[in-house]
Amino acid sequence: MRQFLDLDRYPLDRPHGNRGRRWVARCRQELRDSGMFSLAGLIRPDALERCVAEVEPLFESAAFTHSREHNIYFDDNIEGLEAGHPALGRFRTTNHTICGDRIPTSLITRVYEWQPLIDFLAAAMDKPRLFPMADPLARINVMAYRADDALNWHFDRAEFTTTCLLQAPLAGGEFRYRSGLRNDTDPNYGGVGRLLAGEDEQVRTLPLSPGTLNVFKGRNTAHRVTPVEGARPRIIAVFSYYETPGVSFSEAERIGFYGRKGEIE
Repeated sequence: MRQFLDLDRYPLDRPHGNRGRRWVARCRQELRDSGMFSLAGLIRPDALERCVAEVEPLFESAAFTHSREHNIYFDDNIEGLEAGHPALGRFRTTNHTICGDRIPTSLITRVYEWQPLIDFLAAAMDKPRLFPMADPLARINVMAYRADDALNWHFDRAEFTTTCLLQAPLAGGEFRYRSGLRNDTDPNYGGVGRLLAGEDEQVRTLPLSPGTLNVFKGRNTAHRVTPVEGARPRIIAVFSYYETPGVSFSEAERIGFYGRKGEIE
């Protein structure tokens, strides 16, 4: 994996050495302080080119165009909220998704499945262990955002979200987030409503360069990707890991996100 990842800068394969322990401590601290950390340039430039070359043709032949209106929860039935509540504002998301079952032998899947990376992420998140998601469609997704495509405000299902930017657009496609908007005991519906109304001054924009691995507290961090501008799409891989093995989406979730119930036969 050394020819693909910058393991000189980020000693993911040597977690118990002095530098490995320092990186784990640094990432833990950044998660506590800001709700996220990034490893800029983790994937080497030549490997990035290969990743893009492997997935780019699939966007024309095997990708699902996910385009729908939704609220920030991707759920129209939120207990305690009446229709019309500001936290239930609706907007549109459009992207083009390659599911994990389409790229089982790709380089980016090899990175996702690489055990030293998984072990490093578990340590950085202060978890005993992490497992790749069992769902063949959702475990790893590669998404393209073309001109005018956007990922609108939402919370993620998992506690942490792990992404790797493979290609940046010419303009737009900015990652915006609001850390700690809610927690596991307080949904903060009023704060969510203010965010959607554009009244939250704690929204931040995170510049990301291709090859950067980014980890953030996706379940309680509201986040979005602004509309892409120009002819070059924004391409990003999303890695899904869980603390317990065997996690899968329901059939309804698969249909909603990927347009099908299971693997292509």
